Amino acid sequence: MSFSAVIAGLNPFGQRQGRVDSDLRTAAPARIQQFDQALVWVTVALLAFGLIMVYSASVALPDNPKFARYSHSHFLTRHALFVVISFIAAVLAFQVPVATWEKVAPWLFIASLMLLIVVLIPHIGKGVNGARRWIGFGFMSFQPSELAKFAVLLYAADYMVRKMEVKERFFRAVLPMAAAVAIVGMLLLAEPDMGAFMVIAVIAMGILFLGGVNARMFFLIAAVITFAFMLMIALSDWRRERIFAYLDPWSEKHALGKGYQLSHSLIAIGRGEVFGVGLGGSVEKLHWLPEAHTDFLLAVIGEEFGLVGVVVVIAAFLWMTRRIMHIGRQSIALDRVFAGLVAQGVGIWIGFQAFINMGVNLGALPTKGLTLPLMSYGGSAILMNLIAIAVVLRIDYENKVMMRGGRR
Repeated sequence: MSFSAVIAGLNPFGQRQGRVDSDLRTAAPARIQQFDQALVWVTVALLAFGLIMVYSASVALPDNPKFARYSHSHFLTRHALFVVISFIAAVLAFQVPVATWEKVAPWLFIASLMLLIVVLIPHIGKGVNGARRWIGFGFMSFQPSELAKFAVLLYAADYMVRKMEVKERFFRAVLPMAAAVAIVGMLLLAEPDMGAFMVIAVIAMGILFLGGVNARMFFLIAAVITFAFMLMIALSDWRRERIFAYLDPWSEKHALGKGYQLSHSLIAIGRGEVFGVGLGGSVEKLHWLPEAHTDFLLAVIGEEFGLVGVVVVIAAFLWMTRRIMHIGRQSIALDRVFAGLVAQGVGIWIGFQAFINMGVNLGALPTKGLTLPLMSYGGSAILMNLIAIAVVLRIDYENKVMMRGGRR
């Protein structure tokens, strides 16, 4: 059986118009011809390339006393396990009708809030490098902020559908959603995880804008959020230091401090030149560049595959974001507003997070702890990324069911 058939698991359909609505409420599978194979294969390609690069970036880590108890294939094995588990979860998520996601959106949002609170409880939340962001579950740790991104996305889309009639009124339409995002933000900043808060704020803002919120209200909210982030940076010594290090990473003060990762990321990309030094040939991953298999995976890609490799990765994410946004527009054109906003929210999420990660690796943005979607090492991120893409594939499938039924 082919890989596409495993994902699809679909039976042929040819419903009459009267059966379309009932079919959308079931988890009936679709034929390969009606499955967005291009989106699936680009996702698979990014996952496979990420698996290779995670191994390349982490193979030398056991030589470091900090990781001495690990084997050279430790991170490869775990990352492969994460991908398999995430793939199974994505196949199951695809079977869930979009109408069901709409019904559970508020409850999923509440569950994500509960987990964001639980992670802050001592002896439950797992701390790494001064941040308490993970909950241990035996063989893997789960990061509630990744679930929060997905939950806020669903909740914002559901909220905009419910508030369609009052979207011109600020206090009735926008303020409750802003309060919900602010609560999530306070919990994330307590971890602290400003990067995840930025992504969630952009997702919520994007869905508000695409949902038809008055432009003046939108720009007012954007100005308030921008001011809030600037205030957070101004009131935090270590965040200010990151900004100063970003502006001058090569200074004597910053090169061995807050600018250390950025400077070595730029060295790695500079060494790669146009065609790279070859797979496995990176020098920076040999204990020079911290977090090479997570936040700075693109730097290793740049060193080993050069400008060509980086451009290919950028092009893949650009195509994926554009395709997901197209599916969202198609849903809205079919008067499936919730589904359309969810798909476009996923596009904003993956596109924005990839943009931030790439900007940090290339020195265009200040250092921020965000992984490269679908590629960087991390079970929670891979899991939620694949579930989100599975929901988009389900939306596309239901669009095609509706369009086919409409022609019969």
